[in-house]
Amino acid sequence: MSPALLLSAGRGPRECAWALAHLLRRLEGDAIRQGVAVQRVHVVPGDRPGTYRSVLIRLSGVDVEAFAASWTGTLCWQAPSPYRTSAGRKNWYVTAQPPPSDAPPTTFAEADVEIVGCRTGGPGGQHRNKASTAVRATHRPSGLVVVVDDERQFSQNRRIALELLRQRVERGDEAARRAVTTARWRIHDDLVRGDPTRVERPEPTSTPGRRRRGQAASGH
Repeated sequence: MSPALLLSAGRGPRECAWALAHLLRRLEGDAIRQGVAVQRVHVVPGDRPGTYRSVLIRLSGVDVEAFAASWTGTLCWQAPSPYRTSAGRKNWYVTAQPPPSDAPPTTFAEADVEIVGCRTGGPGGQHRNKASTAVRATHRPSGLVVVVDDERQFSQNRRIALELLRQRVERGDEAARRAVTTARWRIHDDLVRGDPTRVERPEPTSTPGRRRRGQAASGH
Protein backbone atom coordinates (compact mmCIF):
# COMPACT_ATOMS: atom_id res chain seq x y z
CA MET A 1 0.00 0.00 0.00
CA SER A 2 1.21 3.53 -0.75
CA PRO A 3 2.56 5.36 2.29
CA ALA A 4 0.36 7.94 3.99
CA LEU A 5 0.97 10.92 6.25
CA LEU A 6 -1.40 12.59 8.68
CA LEU A 7 -0.64 16.28 9.05
CA SER A 8 -2.16 17.79 12.19
CA ALA A 9 -2.25 21.20 13.83
CA GLY A 10 -2.90 19.40 17.10
CA ARG A 11 -4.61 21.54 19.70
CA GLY A 12 -2.62 24.59 18.75
CA PRO A 13 -4.04 28.06 17.99
CA ARG A 14 -5.59 29.00 14.66
CA GLU A 15 -2.16 29.99 13.38
CA CYS A 16 -1.21 26.30 13.42
CA ALA A 17 -4.11 25.52 11.07
CA TRP A 18 -2.92 28.38 8.86
CA ALA A 19 0.63 27.01 9.01
CA LEU A 20 -0.60 23.54 8.08
CA ALA A 21 -2.15 24.91 4.88
CA HIS A 22 1.16 26.55 3.91
CA LEU A 23 3.18 23.45 4.79
CA LEU A 24 0.82 21.25 2.80
CA ARG A 25 1.25 23.41 -0.30
CA ARG A 26 5.01 23.40 0.21
CA LEU A 27 4.97 19.60 0.53
CA GLU A 28 2.88 19.28 -2.64
CA GLY A 29 5.29 21.52 -4.53
CA ASP A 30 8.24 19.48 -3.31
CA ALA A 31 6.42 16.31 -4.38
CA ILE A 32 5.93 17.59 -7.93
CA ARG A 33 9.64 18.32 -8.25
CA GLN A 34 10.52 14.83 -7.04
CA GLY A 35 7.96 12.94 -9.13
CA VAL A 36 5.72 12.03 -6.20
CA ALA A 37 1.93 12.18 -6.45
CA VAL A 38 -0.05 13.46 -3.46
CA GLN A 39 -3.69 12.57 -2.88
CA ARG A 40 -5.69 14.37 -0.19
CA VAL A 41 -7.69 11.55 1.37
CA HIS A 42 -9.40 13.37 4.24
CA VAL A 43 -9.43 17.04 5.21
CA VAL A 44 -10.63 18.70 8.44
CA PRO A 45 -10.89 22.46 7.79
CA GLY A 46 -9.93 25.10 10.32
CA ASP A 47 -12.16 27.91 11.51
CA ARG A 48 -10.66 30.33 8.99
CA PRO A 49 -11.05 29.95 5.20
CA GLY A 50 -8.20 28.05 3.57
CA THR A 51 -6.85 26.60 6.82
CA TYR A 52 -6.78 22.98 8.00
CA ARG A 53 -6.84 21.31 11.40
CA SER A 54 -5.69 18.06 9.83
CA VAL A 55 -5.12 16.51 6.41
CA LEU A 56 -4.58 12.85 5.60
CA ILE A 57 -2.58 12.38 2.40
CA ARG A 58 -1.49 9.32 0.43
CA LEU A 59 1.74 9.32 -1.56
CA SER A 60 2.86 7.40 -4.62
CA GLY A 61 5.73 7.60 -7.08
CA VAL A 62 9.50 7.26 -7.27
CA ASP A 63 11.40 6.94 -3.96
CA VAL A 64 8.16 7.69 -2.15
CA GLU A 65 9.36 6.22 1.15
CA ALA A 66 12.33 8.58 1.27
CA PHE A 67 10.11 11.51 0.38
CA ALA A 68 7.64 10.62 3.15
CA ALA A 69 10.51 10.32 5.65
CA SER A 70 11.76 13.79 4.73
CA TRP A 71 8.38 15.25 5.70
CA THR A 72 7.80 13.16 8.83
CA GLY A 73 8.07 14.64 12.31
CA THR A 74 7.51 18.11 13.72
CA LEU A 75 7.26 20.72 10.95
CA CYS A 76 7.66 24.44 11.58
CA TRP A 77 6.20 27.29 9.54
CA GLN A 78 8.21 30.38 10.42
CA ALA A 79 6.25 33.55 9.72
CA PRO A 80 4.40 36.32 11.59
CA SER A 81 0.80 35.61 12.60
CA PRO A 82 -1.76 36.90 10.09
CA TYR A 83 -4.34 37.17 12.88
CA ARG A 84 -2.42 38.85 15.72
CA THR A 85 -0.03 41.53 14.52
CA SER A 86 1.23 42.10 18.05
CA ALA A 87 2.17 38.45 18.58
CA GLY A 88 5.90 38.07 19.00
CA ARG A 89 5.86 34.38 18.25
CA LYS A 90 6.73 33.43 14.67
CA ASN A 91 7.14 29.65 14.89
CA TRP A 92 3.99 27.60 14.26
CA TYR A 93 4.24 23.84 14.62
CA VAL A 94 2.53 20.99 12.82
CA THR A 95 3.07 17.26 13.14
CA ALA A 96 3.28 14.82 10.22
CA GLN A 97 3.16 11.13 11.09
CA PRO A 98 2.27 7.87 9.34
CA PRO A 99 -1.29 7.12 10.50
CA PRO A 100 -2.36 3.74 11.85
CA SER A 101 -3.57 1.61 8.95
CA ASP A 102 -7.27 1.05 8.46
CA ALA A 103 -8.33 -2.35 9.71
CA PRO A 104 -9.46 -4.38 6.69
CA PRO A 105 -13.04 -5.60 7.06
CA THR A 106 -13.55 -9.29 7.73
CA THR A 107 -15.50 -11.06 5.01
CA PHE A 108 -17.87 -13.48 6.67
CA ALA A 109 -18.47 -16.67 4.69
CA GLU A 110 -20.16 -19.85 5.85
CA ALA A 111 -17.34 -21.80 4.20
CA ASP A 112 -15.01 -20.39 6.88
CA VAL A 113 -17.17 -21.80 9.69
CA GLU A 114 -16.60 -25.26 11.08
CA ILE A 115 -19.88 -26.79 12.33
CA VAL A 116 -19.77 -29.69 14.76
CA GLY A 117 -22.77 -31.40 16.37
CA CYS A 118 -22.47 -31.92 20.10
CA ARG A 119 -24.48 -32.88 23.13
CA THR A 120 -25.25 -30.58 26.01
CA GLY A 121 -27.12 -30.98 29.25
CA GLY A 122 -30.11 -29.02 30.45
CA PRO A 123 -33.86 -29.06 29.68
CA GLY A 124 -35.05 -31.06 26.71
CA GLY A 125 -34.95 -34.62 27.93
CA GLN A 126 -33.07 -37.57 26.55
CA HIS A 127 -33.83 -36.67 22.94
CA ARG A 128 -31.50 -33.65 23.13
CA ASN A 129 -28.70 -35.68 24.75
CA LYS A 130 -28.90 -38.61 22.33
CA ALA A 131 -29.47 -36.78 19.06
CA SER A 132 -26.57 -34.28 19.37
CA THR A 133 -28.76 -31.40 18.23
CA ALA A 134 -26.51 -28.74 19.77
CA VAL A 135 -24.04 -26.95 17.52
CA ARG A 136 -20.47 -25.86 18.13
CA ALA A 137 -19.47 -23.37 15.43
CA THR A 138 -15.94 -22.03 14.95
CA HIS A 139 -15.11 -19.10 12.68
CA ARG A 140 -11.64 -20.16 11.56
CA PRO A 141 -10.23 -16.75 10.42
CA SER A 142 -10.99 -15.06 13.76
CA GLY A 143 -11.06 -18.03 16.12
CA LEU A 144 -14.48 -17.07 17.46
CA VAL A 145 -16.51 -20.00 18.85
CA VAL A 146 -20.18 -20.27 19.81
CA VAL A 147 -22.19 -23.18 21.17
CA VAL A 148 -25.95 -23.15 20.58
CA ASP A 149 -28.49 -25.58 21.99
CA ASP A 150 -31.56 -23.34 22.14
CA GLU A 151 -33.62 -25.44 19.73
CA ARG A 152 -34.36 -29.16 19.44
CA GLN A 153 -33.43 -29.31 15.76
CA PHE A 154 -29.82 -29.27 14.59
CA SER A 155 -30.64 -27.10 11.55
CA GLN A 156 -32.19 -24.38 13.71
CA ASN A 157 -29.25 -24.33 16.09
CA ARG A 158 -26.91 -24.19 13.10
CA ARG A 159 -28.75 -21.14 11.71
CA ILE A 160 -28.60 -19.38 15.09
CA ALA A 161 -24.91 -20.18 15.50
CA LEU A 162 -24.05 -18.74 12.08
CA GLU A 163 -25.96 -15.53 12.83
CA LEU A 164 -24.27 -15.17 16.21
CA LEU A 165 -20.86 -15.57 14.62
CA ARG A 166 -21.71 -13.05 11.91
CA GLN A 167 -22.74 -10.49 14.54
CA ARG A 168 -19.60 -11.06 16.62
CA VAL A 169 -17.36 -10.67 13.56
CA GLU A 170 -19.09 -7.39 12.71
CA ARG A 171 -18.69 -6.14 16.28
CA GLY A 172 -15.01 -7.06 16.13
CA ASP A 173 -14.57 -5.06 12.93
CA GLU A 174 -16.31 -2.06 14.50
CA ALA A 175 -14.05 -2.27 17.56
CA ALA A 176 -10.99 -2.38 15.29
CA ARG A 177 -12.18 0.71 13.41
CA ARG A 178 -12.70 2.58 16.68
CA ALA A 179 -9.20 1.61 17.79
CA VAL A 180 -7.71 3.02 14.57
CA THR A 181 -9.67 6.25 15.01
CA THR A 182 -8.47 6.56 18.61
CA ALA A 183 -4.87 5.96 17.57
CA ARG A 184 -5.14 8.66 14.90
CA TRP A 185 -6.46 11.14 17.45
CA ARG A 186 -3.43 10.43 19.63
CA ILE A 187 -1.30 11.86 16.82
CA HIS A 188 -3.16 15.17 17.23
CA ASP A 189 -2.34 15.13 20.94
CA ASP A 190 1.31 14.13 20.51
CA LEU A 191 2.43 17.27 18.68
CA VAL A 192 5.84 18.31 20.05
CA ARG A 193 6.53 22.03 19.74
CA GLY A 194 10.18 22.87 19.24
CA ASP A 195 13.10 20.92 17.82
CA PRO A 196 11.49 20.63 14.35
CA THR A 197 12.73 18.16 11.79
CA ARG A 198 11.92 20.65 9.04
CA VAL A 199 11.55 24.45 8.92
CA GLU A 200 9.79 26.23 6.06
CA ARG A 201 9.38 29.96 5.45
CA PRO A 202 7.43 32.12 2.98
CA GLU A 203 9.10 32.90 -0.31
CA PRO A 204 11.02 36.19 -0.04
CA THR A 205 9.40 38.96 -2.03
CA SER A 206 12.05 41.67 -1.88
CA THR A 207 14.57 39.92 -4.13
CA PRO A 208 12.91 38.19 -7.12
CA GLY A 209 14.71 35.08 -8.25
CA ARG A 210 16.20 34.40 -4.83
CA ARG A 211 16.02 30.75 -3.86
CA ARG A 212 13.40 29.54 -1.39
CA ARG A 213 14.66 29.54 2.20
CA GLY A 214 12.69 26.52 3.40
CA GLN A 215 15.08 23.78 4.52
CA ALA A 216 15.42 20.66 6.53
CA ALA A 217 16.49 21.54 10.07
CA SER A 218 18.81 19.61 12.30
CA GLY A 219 17.85 21.56 15.38
CA HIS A 220 15.90 24.64 16.40
